[in-house]
Amino acid sequence: LILHLCVSNACSVLCSVGSACWSWVGLSIEEGDPARVSCKPAGRSSRPGARDQRQEAPDAPVPTSVNYHFTRQCNYKCGFCFHTAKTSFVLPIEEAQRGLRLLKRAGMEKINFSGGEPFLHERGDFLGKLVQFCKQDLELQSVSIVSNGSLIREKWFQKYGDYLDILAVSCDSFNEETNSMIGRRQGKKSHLENLYKVQNWCREYKVAFKINSVINTFNVDEDMGDRIRELSPVRWKVFQCLVIDGENAGEDALREAERFVITDQEFQSFLERHRDVKCLVPESNEKMRDSYLILDEYMRFLDCREGRKDPSKSILDVGVENAITFSGFDEKMFLKRGGKYIWSKADMQLEW
Repeated sequence: LILHLCVSNACSVLCSVGSACWSWVGLSIEEGDPARVSCKPAGRSSRPGARDQRQEAPDAPVPTSVNYHFTRQCNYKCGFCFHTAKTSFVLPIEEAQRGLRLLKRAGMEKINFSGGEPFLHERGDFLGKLVQFCKQDLELQSVSIVSNGSLIREKWFQKYGDYLDILAVSCDSFNEETNSMIGRRQGKKSHLENLYKVQNWCREYKVAFKINSVINTFNVDEDMGDRIRELSPVRWKVFQCLVIDGENAGEDALREAERFVITDQEFQSFLERHRDVKCLVPESNEKMRDSYLILDEYMRFLDCREGRKDPSKSILDVGVENAITFSGFDEKMFLKRGGKYIWSKADMQLEW
């Protein structure tokens, strides 16, 4: 009996010591790749700003649709921008591709590339290579881009257009003076001329064309119906101006969005004015805040539930399933706002 008790106590001590050692070392096998082993002290990350995520995590949602903001740099200065140029970092393309491959293994069907301005880095070639990789190598159902349209050139469509399903161009007004007041302009270049130019290229190179508009104090009374019908986008995404602490509001913010904010009633009045525009897809602040899976330039999911962007650890360090549980993603709201739709141009039956 004495011998049995001694052996039991010894085993207990050894298990406790072993558990503590593994916890300190932080040994983990990267998701989907048993050949990659990461040995880092627990609680640390090779990417900056990640919050402590050692607490028990809830069940992980599936990353069906992901928005990858691979750069924060932009050539415009929109006053309400909620993903501002706080860093100039861009992952090496091999690391970005590795992260995208992890997302595909975790269930990603659609990727959307955004910024910043995604066509700014390497004059759009970096973006084009990612678009081609996602469609050709990963065989994703949908690959899309959100851009201000000012830096897109026809040769980009000639090289990469076959691999792109949807191109969304941000346009908040059909009045050039209003665009200037908002900050959606660079120098003397016409934002609207670029918009129509890109729309023509999308038709010529068989890419579905989309328009995004942020409704704010400067355009809330505008009637855009006739112009939208003329441009005939597959979707007209209409967002209510959203305030995010640390991005466009607060002490450390690079923008001051408070002067752009409209009430819920004003937003509803804008929607009512455009109720006959069939391609209209409205998104209030309530629908937007938690219904997007957003990856930043370090491939960290951003949790916006507290009105700011709290980063997870990078999927490159801890894998998708671990990181996504700290994304704040509301899958039910994603489906409620129509986040899942016909998003492959092959299925849209468009007349080019």
